[in-house]
Amino acid sequence: MKRTTIILLLLMFTATTFAQTKKEKQVAAAVSQLTNAMTDADSLLLDRLVNDQLSYGHSGGHVEGKVEFISKIVSGKSDFVSIGLNNQTIAVSGSTAIVRHRLDAKTNDNGKPGEVHLQVLLVWQKLHGHWKLLARQAVKTMQ
Repeated sequence: MKRTTIILLLLMFTATTFAQTKKEKQVAAAVSQLTNAMTDADSLLLDRLVNDQLSYGHSGGHVEGKVEFISKIVSGKSDFVSIGLNNQTIAVSGSTAIVRHRLDAKTNDNGKPGEVHLQVLLVWQKLHGHWKLLARQAVKTMQ
């Protein structure tokens, strides 16, 4: 009896922890596509995933719009070699989604290898059936 109760509790916890709504899965897929587009410097995919009114805040305080964000990625001025996302949470309210995660990346900005470790907040908006990045703000993590 005790063993059965423990197993049932574990199954309930696992199902609750990993359950995602359809919208949350769509947002998670958009985040994954954005990550891939950034590492691949794919200007067409970045253009499709990013809202024209993008506000992209860097951990150093610089804020840029869509054109500057895509231009820096494509030119290699901001070059992500690899990006790892951890502890991601997604909250959807209507046509808006808030995503938080830890980003650990290897970079090669202007040919200079480096690493970044950030806590990131993303705001996504569903427009014409597609999730688009509206805002991003990053802060440096405490190592």
